[in-house]
Amino acid sequence: MPPPPALIGTSLLAWRNLSHDRARFIVTLIGVGFAVLLMGVELGLLVGFARTTSGLVDHSRAALWITPAGTTNVDIAGRMDERRRFQALAVPGVASVGKLMLQFGFWKKPDGGNESVALVGFEIESEALQPWNLVEGRIADLQQQDAVIIDRLYADKLGVKAIGDTIEINSQRARVVGFTRGLRTFTQSPYVWMTHRNALAYSRYQPEQTTYLLVGLEPGADVEVVRHALTERLGRVDVWKRADFARQAQKYWLITTGAGSALLLSALLGLVVGIVIVGQTLYATTVDRLPEYATLRAMGAPASYLNRVILKQAAISAAFGFSLGTLAAYAIVAISAYGNVAVIVPWWLLVVLAALTVLMCAFGALISIRRLVRIDPSSVFA
Repeated sequence: MPPPPALIGTSLLAWRNLSHDRARFIVTLIGVGFAVLLMGVELGLLVGFARTTSGLVDHSRAALWITPAGTTNVDIAGRMDERRRFQALAVPGVASVGKLMLQFGFWKKPDGGNESVALVGFEIESEALQPWNLVEGRIADLQQQDAVIIDRLYADKLGVKAIGDTIEINSQRARVVGFTRGLRTFTQSPYVWMTHRNALAYSRYQPEQTTYLLVGLEPGADVEVVRHALTERLGRVDVWKRADFARQAQKYWLITTGAGSALLLSALLGLVVGIVIVGQTLYATTVDRLPEYATLRAMGAPASYLNRVILKQAAISAAFGFSLGTLAAYAIVAISAYGNVAVIVPWWLLVVLAALTVLMCAFGALISIRRLVRIDPSSVFA
């Protein structure tokens, strides 16, 4: 069934009104595209930062994390006595408890100069957490006394060029035996992976101390029941379900520190810019066509018909501008894959961007619609 003539008429009229002045139309599309790009990049940064802050937790296989009491995020925590590991192993439903050390240290580059790094000491025999996206070297190579693995994204920052390069960590020799790809850190202190035994040697921890305990459950065990039992048995510690600890880390860095608010404000600025640009363009186009709109009203066209023309102009601007802006946003996403800051635009964020773009253009059309409401059909005979 062909579409109603009225639908064809408003769509065709909307398109001709916009495309008549091509220079103005192009400026509108660029403006809408820029607004979409700004919103997409800022929201993509927010998603990227959120995933970065909880990366270690998200990639762990542990059902529960035991942390020092009062821990607010995975990157900064106190110390824990290893005896709690044996206490945890005695709790029904617990299958394994792995140790994880996370602390900051000083990395001395081969050519001089120091960088702050985050030392991640894990147990190779445990599957609770290991470096992922390993692109060079083997995890087994970390069993050597001074072996470490770093991420390729931070190689230049740390003065490392290839496997075998030697450096110093806290004034002790270390040697790079492998590289990961894409393991970013929100604090910008790169993760340096090593065995828990080597991490103790590079730190001021006592041999019986660690930072976290990662708990694996027996098949069929209820995670909430085990969590409650661990909390009662271990006393002054926090026991987190993996997803809850990940959300806590994201909340701390993005909300408590205000970093997320800054990104949201920037995205809101993009929305305002888009509303202003679309509103100005549609209003200028409407004013230029006032005699034609008055003629249509005099011929009996209802106000709803004219409003549909304006809204379709806004929809056309939204469609073209959204396409242009998302293409540019994904170009930045591709470039960010090689940088220290991640811009991530998943499919659901595209849906959010599309809704914001439609909302932006609809608000921009309101000024023109208000102008048409006051149009006097008799002015065409003046």
